[in-house]
Amino acid sequence: MTYLRTGLIAMCALLATYTLIVVFREGTGLVAVFFGDLISVTWRGQFNLDFACYLMLSALWVAWRSGFKAAGIFTALIASVVGMLFFAPLVLVYASRASGDLKKLLLGVHASS
Repeated sequence: MTYLRTGLIAMCALLATYTLIVVFREGTGLVAVFFGDLISVTWRGQFNLDFACYLMLSALWVAWRSGFKAAGIFTALIASVVGMLFFAPLVLVYASRASGDLKKLLLGVHASS
């Protein structure tokens, strides 16, 4: 679990730093760029589609893990939009609550069934 936590913290720090640099250089026009690349049917568009599918899958897992309760669905919606800057700290919180129990971390409310 220590390696997971370390990796998540490193990913979040790297991505936050990278994001700040991009915002200062390019501005906050992410949505137009994202969908523009997606519509272009190029490798950048393919990557964006792949990434969007990952975001949907991670959001589905977050919602399922909570038993599709309102708070879990709300958290999933945030995760599907914000991505790793939200998802990595969320998994850190889940890992902390699981107290080292990988089954509890991955399954959430389903771990006791």
